[in-house]
This record gives sequence, structure tokens and C-alpha cells, in this order.
Amino acid sequence: MRYAKGAMALLLINILQVSIPRITGEIIDGIQTGSINANNVGMYSSIIVIIAISIFVLNYLSRLQITGASILFQYETTNAIFKHLEKLSMSFFNKNSVGELMALSVNDVNAVRLALGRGVNLIIDTFFLMLLSIIAMGKTINMKLTIMAFLPIPILIVVVAKFGIVINNRFKKVQESFASLTEKVQENIAGIRVIKTFVQEKEEIENFKIINVRNYETNIQLVKVWGVFYPLIEFLSAVSYLIVLVYGSSLVLKKQITIGDFIAVNSYIGVLIRPIKFIGRIVNIVQRGEASKGRIEKLFNEKPEVHDKSDFKNKFDNLKLSGKVVFKNLTFSYSKESKPVLKNIDLTLEPGKTVAIVGKVGSGKSTLANLILRLYNPQEKGQLIMDNMDITEIPVKVLRDNIGYVPQDNFLFSESIKYNIAFSQRDYTIKQIEDAAKISQVYDNIMDFPDKFDTMLGESGVNISGGQKQRISIARAIIKKPSIIVLDDCLSAVDTETEKNILDGLKYIIKDCSCLIISHRVSSIKHADEIIVLDKGSIVERGAHADLMKIGGLYHRMYEKQILQERSENY
Repeated sequence: MRYAKGAMALLLINILQVSIPRITGEIIDGIQTGSINANNVGMYSSIIVIIAISIFVLNYLSRLQITGASILFQYETTNAIFKHLEKLSMSFFNKNSVGELMALSVNDVNAVRLALGRGVNLIIDTFFLMLLSIIAMGKTINMKLTIMAFLPIPILIVVVAKFGIVINNRFKKVQESFASLTEKVQENIAGIRVIKTFVQEKEEIENFKIINVRNYETNIQLVKVWGVFYPLIEFLSAVSYLIVLVYGSSLVLKKQITIGDFIAVNSYIGVLIRPIKFIGRIVNIVQRGEASKGRIEKLFNEKPEVHDKSDFKNKFDNLKLSGKVVFKNLTFSYSKESKPVLKNIDLTLEPGKTVAIVGKVGSGKSTLANLILRLYNPQEKGQLIMDNMDITEIPVKVLRDNIGYVPQDNFLFSESIKYNIAFSQRDYTIKQIEDAAKISQVYDNIMDFPDKFDTMLGESGVNISGGQKQRISIARAIIKKPSIIVLDDCLSAVDTETEKNILDGLKYIIKDCSCLIISHRVSSIKHADEIIVLDKGSIVERGAHADLMKIGGLYHRMYEKQILQERSENY
């Protein structure tokens, strides 16, 4: 509807615009013949002023409608992209960088907005103006002159078609290059501490220059096309003007048209040159929008691998899981092409019990946590069962509402500490937030801050220590009172005394849920009811701490190695 209103306004604008050359011609012919005097000129001038004011008002209204529609598109599309990204599975984010997604969400959406706003406005305006000018020239002046004036138009169409394909392809490369540039900037800002610590500023500047040079060269390739395209459009429009000048003057000499008609035709050509010049800009804007539209459509065509079945409806609403988790001979790989990360895993988590996972880096420990959270679907063979249901039979929201998860990276939002602890729900009381902070042993630290729980955190919690970040993340998990709690190597940044206090506090939480602790530190898991030792994706040892120490296998060697390290550090 907005576009229809905008198009109607543009039609009225162009009807008024093509009437001005005709009025000008009539004034000149009237002055020559003496049929127009000073009073008539004033009347005609008033008409032109009224037309100009009307064009001004209608231009405002047309832009308000068409540009407004394009801004509405940008608003809706940006919301839709964000919503779609939130639904996509982890495998998608493993394959696509933050820089790429940022460029798509901002740069590509803006390019399509320009095409739907300025581009559509120029297309409609150019079409109406050319059509009405042809009708006006042919009907009121001379059809032959009109045809001659429009002889370059077919050549113009061919040029636009050819250059449009080239501009589209080169703009796609520009967008991809911009995404790489954005990714590099984002990565360096996120890792600025590492860069400074390792004194790699100079090297990273050089690396950035390489990407920036590539971006510059890609843009120059596009500019080279524009450098030929725009002057060519100008040249063809000038040819049209030259034809009118030469052929029109010959018609005046032959008295086939009047001086007023000749000036009117030149005025029409002056009016027409503007939209002809706009054709180049239209192609540029539209092809940019077309290239970006393809990238946006590709994103929307991405389907989440992890999703609910359509027949769930509301039958699982507010379901509280008991916390029993069973891995039945489960083998898992992240893709069909990659080797299995987990092999023939048989494991049970029981409510009120703690199972610990240890193993070397890359042994598959965190993958177990990812599967319990259903960040990935079990694909290869075996089953993952919760409360006697296959995990795919439980709605994702219900499943994750029942799990308290503390990841390795302890990501915190740039909000208050209170916001971060109460992230899963906004209606937690301050007492619940304080109790969770006390159990995770971060309460005293928070109370030392001037703003207490209202202390604002920097990006990713940059203004607090690693241990404080871990403990706030633990508070965020346990405040949910989950049926299953998963601690993925989340005590590595705290001292052994704080670790002991946290584990003692967690005993009151764990008695009502099943607990999975993943750790490199043996001291974190000695108390576990069962310890699973993973090696290359397989369970190689299992049992209580004392039993595994008697075996004298991999767990025993890991324990002895850590004891030696602790002694050397204390010494």
C-alpha cells in the first residue's frame, strides 16, 4: 500500500513536470505572435510557481511512503535475521564467523533497503517521466523528433543489462571482502589482551593490512566498472540531446515546428537527461541490493538441525524432569566426514548422584555436555535417553529449562551482575540471587564492589577476574534449581580452598538433581560417585576415586602428575 501511494504521488509529480516545458513553449510562441502580454506572463508564472510547490509537496509525500516502506523492511528484516540466528544450531555458528554475520545483518540489509527505497523511487520516477515525456512530445510537438530523441535508448538498455551482471558479481565480492575485514577487526578487539600480552601488535597490524589491501583491491575492481559505466550513460544522454539540437533546429528552419516547440523539446530533453543519468545509479543500487538479497536469502534458507517435532504443541509445558540421563552405546561425530568424537558410550546420570569426566584435551569430554544440552543431535548410533524418553522427544525449551550449565568460557553479558545471575528468568527475587551468589562463593566479592549487585560488567566481564566470572556463571546455573547440572571445567580459575567451599555448597543443590562435572583438576572430582576416564572418545576406566587409584592406570598417572605439579608450585 505504501508503494502504491508513493507511485501515485510520483505519477502526479511527473504529470506536473512534463507540463512545464509545454507552458514555457506556449509563452515563447505567444510573445512572438503578440498574443501574450505582461499580464498573461504573470498568470503563467503563477501557474509555474503553483506547479513547483505541488511538486515539492508530492515529492515529500512520495519519499515518505517509499522510503518509509524500505525502513520498515529494514526493521522487520533485522528482527527476522536476529530471531533466525537465535534458532540456528551450533553447527551453523561453527561454520560462519561473527564478522560474516555482522556484515550480513548490517551491510547487506542496508543495501537491500536502499534498493527498495531510493532504487524503487528512481525506477518509478524514471519510468513515468520517460513515458509521459514521449507522450507529451509526440502528441503536442512532433513525433519524428520524439523518435529521433529516443534513438540512443535501445543502446542504453543493452549497456545497462551487460554492466548490471558485472556490477552484481563484483559487489558480491565486495560484500564478502567487507565481511572478512569485519571479522578481523572483531577478532582483534576480542583478543586484545592476548595480542598485547604477546607483544603482537605490529604483526597483527601487518595481517590487517593484507586483508585491508584485498578489500581495497576488490572495491577498486568495482569502481573500475563504475568508471566506465557512468560516463557511458552520460555520453548516450548527450547524444540524445545532440540529436534534438541538430534535427530540431532543422525542423525550425523548415518551419515544421515553432521556436516555442523547439525550446519545449530542449526542455523535455533537459528533463529526460536527469532520469537517463539516473539509470546508472538505479543499476548500481539495484544490483547491490540483488547481491545482498541473495546472501540474506541464503541465511534464511539455513535450517536448524536441532528443532522440536511439530506434534509437541503444549503437552510438555512446565514439565519437570527427574534428571536421569542414560547414554546407550552412543557414538557421535560432528559431521559425516569427520571421525567419531565419542565411541560406544554407556553412561548413566542418576538424581542425587555426581558423575565426573576426566581425560586429555580432545578426548570428548565437552561433547558429552553438548549432547546433554542437545546443542547437537545424536546422529550416528546409540541413544541418549532422559526420563525414559529419547532426547529428541523432549522439546528443546523444556530440556534446557531443566539443565543448569556452566561452560568453560564463562560468557557474561555487558549488564549488571544481578542481570547475569538472573539471566534465565527476570522474576528472581534479590534473596534468590544472593543465595545463589553465596553458594558459588562470589557473594563477598560482589559486596566489595561499590554498586554491589548493580555493578555493570564490561564486555564479556572484562572488569572482573577469571575466578569471579566462573563463580557468577555457577550462580547463574544453580539459581534455576535444575534437574541436571553440568559443570564443564568451570573451577579452573579458583584456588583449592574456594573450590572446596563451592563443592560443599553444591552438595545441597546436587542432592535434588543429577550432576555431571567435567574437569582437568582431579581435586574437583575426587568426591564424585563415579569417575569416567575418557581417552580418544572411549571410556577406558570407570569407578570411584579409590578404586581407580588401585588400578594404577591412566587416572592414577594423571593424579600423580597433578600432585607433583601442585607440590612444585607450592615449593
